Amino acid sequence: MPHILIIEDERDLAELLAFNLQQAGYATTLAHDGAAGLALALAAPPDLILLDLMLPGLLGTEVCRRLRQNRETAAVPVLMLTARGEETDRVAGFEVGADDYVVKPFSVREVVLRVKALLRRSGEGEPAGQILRIGTLTIDTERHRVTADGNDIELTALEFRLLLTLAERRGRVQSRDGLLQDVWGYHYSGDTRTVDTHITRLRTKLGSAGEFIHTVRGFGYKLDAP
Repeated sequence: MPHILIIEDERDLAELLAFNLQQAGYATTLAHDGAAGLALALAAPPDLILLDLMLPGLLGTEVCRRLRQNRETAAVPVLMLTARGEETDRVAGFEVGADDYVVKPFSVREVVLRVKALLRRSGEGEPAGQILRIGTLTIDTERHRVTADGNDIELTALEFRLLLTLAERRGRVQSRDGLLQDVWGYHYSGDTRTVDTHITRLRTKLGSAGEFIHTVRGFGYKLDAP
């Protein structure tokens, strides 16, 4: 039974999420502040973390940053819960390694669907031994290692899946909706800027190789070297 850690200071909301996740077949643990949630995650890494952005004491962004810095929790999917939907808040969450976010007030059913999608994606292994080379960019799927211009590039699990999806479909344009379905694992009928934000981060991390990711205006993206 997959284990979900819910770090949320609104106790009624935390218990509502826990109840619905338990009904969906998940085990849950609750924490109501950032420090307690971080301690629980490091002591017994869960399969997924629901993490509120605005927590007392230790903010959700700092909790996420520390989770990503720890070897045992670096790959645990994190779904950020936030009452703030501005672009800067989404970027802040993605910069510290969050895999996805939902804005309050949200549908609990949507959260459960997002959890299922993230767990499904995190459980899918990449083809062993496959190495993709595109220009100065190299992707080792077995080691989850990316190099660009000979330099190791540190990517989150979601950034790696996004890059790999584009690389495996080299030269073919991928719509934002299609990337949400294939990388995030759900059909998201709302704001597709989630993809744009991750693409921007990915380009920055890849340096000069980031130029291989081309924007197709009004549709999506494709990856190809000159």
